[in-house]
Amino acid sequence: MASSRPYYLKGSPTTVRLNSVIGWLARHGLSLAGSAELSVRGRKSGEMQRIPVNPHTHEGAQYLVSARGHSQWVRNMRAAGGGELRVGRKVRTFTAVELPDAEKLPVIRTYLERWGWEVDSYFQGVTAGSTDEEIVAAAPDHPVFRITVTK
Repeated sequence: MASSRPYYLKGSPTTVRLNSVIGWLARHGLSLAGSAELSVRGRKSGEMQRIPVNPHTHEGAQYLVSARGHSQWVRNMRAAGGGELRVGRKVRTFTAVELPDAEKLPVIRTYLERWGWEVDSYFQGVTAGSTDEEIVAAAPDHPVFRITVTK
């Protein structure tokens, strides 16, 4: 029987610690391979929540892809409608619109081409070399937000 819960792959203790280091580095001005620290207002706490992300550009637009699925930052982003990306002193405030599954294919494919070395294991066997049908089938498990920088 299939689970009705949305896909989410929780990070291991090692991954959580590594993400903490990557976020700290971005907050202090060192971006690893283009990473940034995302700040988004918590939907329950109202406090800014921070997590490292891999902003992705596709055909001139910027996106955030949740490799791990329907995570807390995704749920917070849906409620907040935007947030901030930080690398050192450079802070970009943005609004976010979630893409429908039917529009995710080219964004996810190019995201996997760029970041697959880091995130392929979260996509349950789907890679940049997968067929369109395989990526489309995985799309509901990986929220994608188009972001528009406002400041």
